[in-house]
Amino acid sequence: MPFFRFVVVLLLLPFALFAQEGQKTFTVRYTNDILKIDGILDEPIWEMAESAGAFHQYFPSDTTLAAQQTDIRMLYNNTTLYIAIKLNTEGDDYVIPSLQRDYRAGGNDNISLLFDTFNDGTNAFLFGMNPYGVRREALISNGGSGRDNFTTSWDVKWQGETKLYDGYYVCEIAIPLTSFKFKQGETKWRFNSYRFDMQTNETSTWIKIPQNQLIYSLAFMGDMVFEKPLGKSRTPLALIPYTTGLISKDFETDASESKINFGGDAKVSIGNGMNLDVTINPDFSNVEVDNLVVNLSRFEISLPERRQFFIDNSDLFGSFGSQRDANPFFSRRIGIAENLDGETIQNGIIGGVRLSGKLTEDWRMGLLTIQTEADEANEIASNNNTVLAFQKKMFARSNLSFLFVNRQTFDEYDFLEETDRYNRVVGLDYNLASANNTWFGKFYYHQAFAHDIGSRNASGGFNLQYNSRYLNFGLNSNFVGNDFRSDLGFVRRQDIVAARPFVEINFWPTRGKLNSHGFRFNPNAIWRPTLDYQNTDYNIFSSWQAKFKSQEEIAVRLFNRYTFLTDPFDPTGTDGGTELPGDVGYHYTSYEVSFQSDRRRVFSYSLEPGYGDFYNGTRFVFEGDLSLRLQPTVFISMGVNYNSIKLPEPYESADLWLISPRINITFNKSVFWSTLVQYSNQLDNLGFNSRLQWRFAPLSDLFLVYNDNYFVNSFMPRNRSINLKLTYWLNI
Repeated sequence: MPFFRFVVVLLLLPFALFAQEGQKTFTVRYTNDILKIDGILDEPIWEMAESAGAFHQYFPSDTTLAAQQTDIRMLYNNTTLYIAIKLNTEGDDYVIPSLQRDYRAGGNDNISLLFDTFNDGTNAFLFGMNPYGVRREALISNGGSGRDNFTTSWDVKWQGETKLYDGYYVCEIAIPLTSFKFKQGETKWRFNSYRFDMQTNETSTWIKIPQNQLIYSLAFMGDMVFEKPLGKSRTPLALIPYTTGLISKDFETDASESKINFGGDAKVSIGNGMNLDVTINPDFSNVEVDNLVVNLSRFEISLPERRQFFIDNSDLFGSFGSQRDANPFFSRRIGIAENLDGETIQNGIIGGVRLSGKLTEDWRMGLLTIQTEADEANEIASNNNTVLAFQKKMFARSNLSFLFVNRQTFDEYDFLEETDRYNRVVGLDYNLASANNTWFGKFYYHQAFAHDIGSRNASGGFNLQYNSRYLNFGLNSNFVGNDFRSDLGFVRRQDIVAARPFVEINFWPTRGKLNSHGFRFNPNAIWRPTLDYQNTDYNIFSSWQAKFKSQEEIAVRLFNRYTFLTDPFDPTGTDGGTELPGDVGYHYTSYEVSFQSDRRRVFSYSLEPGYGDFYNGTRFVFEGDLSLRLQPTVFISMGVNYNSIKLPEPYESADLWLISPRINITFNKSVFWSTLVQYSNQLDNLGFNSRLQWRFAPLSDLFLVYNDNYFVNSFMPRNRSINLKLTYWLNI
């Protein structure tokens, strides 16, 4: 028995301790001063502030100190956190693609600051600036373990200015303490910072991070210690009213509409850790349009959430289950429905409430309830959509989470079947993350409830991965019952048992042009329980990928696939086309190569050609992206996706094009104009979206949005609209 206890302790030790060697720390001094934010550090008190320096290189090496060092100093008073940053550089040839807020960090000069205010290694606030004083902010969730855990749609008020000097630039920042959430009386936060320096071709971090880990992983952080405990965070009540005027015409039905709408949001702070968000008659007409995709599969594709109301603490609600196969809550289901023709249309939201945040040091809670309006002409019922989530921190960075989802109609409708009156899902997820992020994954089980639902109404699975410098491996396995149903979720397909193991070996040359390269082997298979566990799908994926010190990337991939079609299917999506027969299996092999050029250059590009078998025919595919930077005002890009599908007679062959040119013009840090054109002959649509934004006050905007859509073949108009929207952020 003692030996068994010893083994258990050894197994749990990596999850119970933070694996920081020589924990770095610095003190944040208290001041009564109110500092001027101008990028000029001429206040004497900055000399008294303690330095957080000695940045480590992350790229191209992670074994040395950074060649261009960064010095961070912080002060605070009762209301504000002040930050001064000096960033040494080789010169003044900065890469600045745009002056628009919430820029993408990779491929340009900037610095980011991460604050884990509850010291839990799970969630953090990010603030960033570039040499021209352009700001960005983001929320990091789930420990920063994946790219889906980084959300730039979050907005908050803060100040920041920069000034360029010979051989360095300075960022001076003032962040209201009300922009954070933290425990009253707290004396330290976990902190890290990462920086991109394009002139030296160097990425660096304050806390040393291995290159096999994501640069914003919350497993690797030091401590910022406050000279005296923080007081109560008194976040002001924020009111965000809006008014919008819309003129639109549907040319298919010859229906025109002109209307003026009013609505708004309110943000209320409850204690130091909880937020209450209220929305009434929300309008999302200013949100960027979705990027079109070419879908050659039999299944729906999920698209990211872009609506601000659903962003804050979104990980509390949307990170359950499998994002690939069965996510029980997918916020884009709310406010979107299908009409009688099966087309996706907007379903109006009457109002909603969201309460989310930290209850205690170890507990988080989220409650979301939204009421959508009825559209009886399209046989769409009014629904109440409610989600309740609790999260309990365990060990260093893991947590146990509970979810309850309820979609219910309370009114009586002649067109509504009893089976569609309600749908509920109850679930439990254990999210695993070791202290140094070497082991991570999840285990989950969800049960669905509805009228006359069948007995195969569950979904569950696990994902366990090991991540080290030279060897990565893992197993992802899950099942989705044939009767599992989540009306507010994303369920790609039902009646499956899936297994997806992988192994990856990486090499890190010390000489030459290569920074790293490696091989990956990733077989996966799907069985159908209702077909006596017949193996209906498998894909054996093999690849070699390499990253160069000059920031180019190249990869070669091989796919060996098998698909058993249980139903007829036309992969070209031709209207009225001859489908491949069901109850037939297809083996097919294909190859592809990809290359990404150095994004620091004025002109950059990515190319990804591929060729091989496709069901009983062949497929040539080419994907590419071209970018031209006329910094810092104009950024032009062109996306191309071409699929040439050749199937034998009498089945359909097609040449499918998706072409997406985009131009972004940032006249200054307050006025932005973006235009996106999307041509898709698969969807028979040519769309134009042009959006002019004027940020006339902090987080207050005037939008002018023009949308125009045409049929591709006839170039006849489909629908057209112009929208003028005014929003104003008022703190009380």
